[in-house]
Amino acid sequence: MSILVESLTKVYGPQKAVDNISFSAKPGVLGFLGPNGAGKSTTMKILTCFIPQTMGKASVCGFDVEKQPLEVKRNIGYLPESNPLYLHMYVKESLEFIAGIHQIKSPQKRIAEVIDQTGLGPEQHKKIGQLSKGYRQRVGLAQAILHNPEVLILDEPTSGLDPNQLIGIRKLILDLGKTKTVILSTHIMQEVEAVCNQVIIINKGKIVADDTLESLRNKNDEQSLENIFIKLTN
Repeated sequence: MSILVESLTKVYGPQKAVDNISFSAKPGVLGFLGPNGAGKSTTMKILTCFIPQTMGKASVCGFDVEKQPLEVKRNIGYLPESNPLYLHMYVKESLEFIAGIHQIKSPQKRIAEVIDQTGLGPEQHKKIGQLSKGYRQRVGLAQAILHNPEVLILDEPTSGLDPNQLIGIRKLILDLGKTKTVILSTHIMQEVEAVCNQVIIINKGKIVADDTLESLRNKNDEQSLENIFIKLTN
């Protein structure tokens, strides 16, 4: 398994943000769903080594997030919801900077591949601050996949995009899911139905569903994912 989470718990003072959750993920696209404050972002921050867990274990590509954080970071790409970018940098310049951090061999070749993969060719010589939100999201994705990680964690990657931009990013996520393990956190149910083959729903820090999309519907009288989500999180 690319990701293995066992009895993971995170406590902030009196509050359990994540409460003894366990799940695994393999190559493909996993939809990670839940209401605001359910524990999604906390789980993703633990998996990407931004914060430590209180109890339990998590591993990425066989590396323990607590004991081997550098190895985890080498194998993971992360696009946070805020998508922090250096707006004064040119697109290609920013990718060269990220390539240097990861010490990528033949960086220009890899940058050219990623620019082509993310559709950034026409924009590569522009400053990031001049780009539309859709293209900024593509830059964030390009930075996340530049070092060719086995695992990608995407937090609300299509937030605020127009329908044309949405289709482009969805197609890219589907393509990435053919060879990588992608965790996609989103509130857009149609997006999950379009790209995900596995769904986890978390509510108040606990996992309330972990199944394939097809099986989840079968168990809930073929209801829409939106109705299933509302039923399980209300």
